[in-house]
Amino acid sequence: MHTYFPTGICPSQIRFDVENGNVRNVSFIGGCEGNLQGLSKLVEGMPVRRVIETLEGITCGKRETSCPDQLAEALQRIGSR
Repeated sequence: MHTYFPTGICPSQIRFDVENGNVRNVSFIGGCEGNLQGLSKLVEGMPVRRVIETLEGITCGKRETSCPDQLAEALQRIGSR
């Protein structure tokens, strides 16, 4: 299980697994529960690269980032380890 501490969004943590190159078990601590549960279910089982390409750069209102963008950031960071 990976834990990422995002910046610029409501959730304080994003937790997820990567198994065989696919995203699994995404959960957010804090934030808009219904929307984040939906996001988590939509990316379940998707290839990491596809999730990053799909979510990277999404903003929330006047913020420069969003929960989807921060998930993409988290996945990029674990890929660079």
